[in-house]
Amino acid sequence: MTVSTADIQLNSLGLAKPPAETRVVVAMSGGVDSSVVAAMLKEEGYDVIGVTLQLYDHGAALAKKNACCAGVDIHDARRVAEEMGFPHYVLDYENIFREAVIEEFADSYLGGATPVPCIRCNERVKFKDLLETARDLDADCMATGHYIQRFKGAQGPELHRAADPVRDQSYFLFSTTPDQLAFLRFPLGHLETKAETRALARRFGLEVADKPDSQDICFVPDGNYAGVIEKLRPGAAEPGEIVDADGRVLGSHEGVIHYTIGQRRGLGIGGLSEPLYVVRLDVEARQVVVGPKEMLATRTVPVREINWLGDAPFTSRDAWHLSVKVRSTRPPREAIVRPVSETEAQVDLLTPEEGVSPGQACVFYAPEGSRVFGGGWIWAGR
Repeated sequence: MTVSTADIQLNSLGLAKPPAETRVVVAMSGGVDSSVVAAMLKEEGYDVIGVTLQLYDHGAALAKKNACCAGVDIHDARRVAEEMGFPHYVLDYENIFREAVIEEFADSYLGGATPVPCIRCNERVKFKDLLETARDLDADCMATGHYIQRFKGAQGPELHRAADPVRDQSYFLFSTTPDQLAFLRFPLGHLETKAETRALARRFGLEVADKPDSQDICFVPDGNYAGVIEKLRPGAAEPGEIVDADGRVLGSHEGVIHYTIGQRRGLGIGGLSEPLYVVRLDVEARQVVVGPKEMLATRTVPVREINWLGDAPFTSRDAWHLSVKVRSTRPPREAIVRPVSETEAQVDLLTPEEGVSPGQACVFYAPEGSRVFGGGWIWAGR
């Protein structure tokens, strides 16, 4: 008698085999989220392997003595693996991370953009090199602690926003490809609050249950982006002028890298009748252009390097009516996405957005519901 795949009951990861015969590589950062994922899967009987990436050395990156945050995270991940009884490996990805993420971060800032290195890290390191390592370990899938959901759709796996809108990380995962999505699992995406995750950590007896969440970019733990760039590119920050839209000089600055689009505070120009905001960064002229708030309003956003997750080809329509996010902290807004090519588009916002900046992501969502349709990178002007 032949048993078809359809007759075999799927396990909790959607695979047609018993948990004990299912190998899962868990990407462990040392935080509570990925630790809970690993503990949960181990308890369910899966063949779990924990992998932690050593991505950076705070001492080298920030020129601080005795900085050891990366080391603490690795230690925490290793301790969870020991407590739950599964193997754990630390992989040295420092060179890959520096070349694929940190160098571009510095160059983007120097070019007047506002980069999002966490997206590049997921795209170029975690979901690329680490995913390939998981395959080399004969894993059936790779699980992470990201707050996002993966559902089986008519055309294959679909990416959806997390159940908890506060924790949703879809903005940072828009570049996940269909092939990667087929191999990835996100066991926490259905949880409605972070408190549920911490409660699970306590139930598993994990010491990281009350570990604070990371708030900053991992290699910029103090939030001083300009300071890191100055160490990575000594002498690259050149002084220049702060000017208004008509070119009148209002003040001076010590480097364009100290400013971002939409910034209001810390401009160092006083005695004005109205608040002024950074509306443009002219790197070649070394000018920070400021203006009133209304100058920040943007309706047309050019996007490139698009990763499309829709069922039909991106260029199969002249226009897609979607919702888009142009900043991780902004809610999705209605827009018309007009394909220029398979990887480029013009996004027309139905309601203008303020502070749209090159280097940020523009992420596409279904007008209704939770599905993520991919997105791309904002690359120029208004």
